[in-house]
Amino acid sequence: MTSTLVRQGKVRDVYDLGNHFLMVATDRISAFDWVLPTAIPDKGRVLNLISQFWFDSLPVENHVVSTDVSSIELPDGLDAPWLEGRSMIVKKCEVVPIECVVRGYLVGSGWKDYQATGAVCGIELPDGLPNCAEFPQPIFTPATKAESGHDENISFEQMVDVVGEDVATTLRDQSIDIYSRARDYARQQGLILADTKFEWGWHDGRLILIDEVLTPDSSRYWPADQYEPGRNQPSFDKQFVREYLETTNWDKNSPPPALPDEIVDNTRRKYIEAFEMLTKQKFPWA
Repeated sequence: MTSTLVRQGKVRDVYDLGNHFLMVATDRISAFDWVLPTAIPDKGRVLNLISQFWFDSLPVENHVVSTDVSSIELPDGLDAPWLEGRSMIVKKCEVVPIECVVRGYLVGSGWKDYQATGAVCGIELPDGLPNCAEFPQPIFTPATKAESGHDENISFEQMVDVVGEDVATTLRDQSIDIYSRARDYARQQGLILADTKFEWGWHDGRLILIDEVLTPDSSRYWPADQYEPGRNQPSFDKQFVREYLETTNWDKNSPPPALPDEIVDNTRRKYIEAFEMLTKQKFPWA
């Protein structure tokens, strides 16, 4: 049986293996809703290995079947050495059409929302909070899933309209619980997990954790020893890429420019640093 490419996201390619999917994390990188023409070497491996670490660590059912691709017929055009470290064989699931976002800190779009309304996604907050302030308790701010462009924040009540009250409540409570566990662990490793988003799917009548989990692409990690409320924090993600693009004359409405070697190298190094801090392992392709 020949494997077929059934979905190509900004970063991941998904192939149909019959009973399962093969999910491959490429080295593509996106910014400002564009996939950039320059890849970040080994970025896909970092994302995949961090997801694998969390899937193995968290007490929640997930979609991973195996990370060993030697047992499958490889899709056309792919070879085993390239797939190594960046691939998962996963269960086929019916995806819940909601991004389950958990925020522990007031940052990003949440900070902009708070400045304008005094709330984040309709959740009222105390007056006078600074940028990057920590919340007393994590908040759950669901969003609709967008194939392209930005996801759209919705209220919990709107989420209930989509998936029903029981499912919405379960996803909210499980997402907050997982975030809280991961936040506490990351802090012990010198990292602040500011926010994250989870995806869930139905498999054999059960809700299970799918896609990527707690990676620098789906989460915001900060170095704990540099944390200072009232300003933007250094981060372990696309910061170098975004900052570089802001210095160019790119209008963000046309194909983006290539990245210089220095930006590529710094970004790769930051992703690897996040992996090594979280897992306490040496990155195998360093």
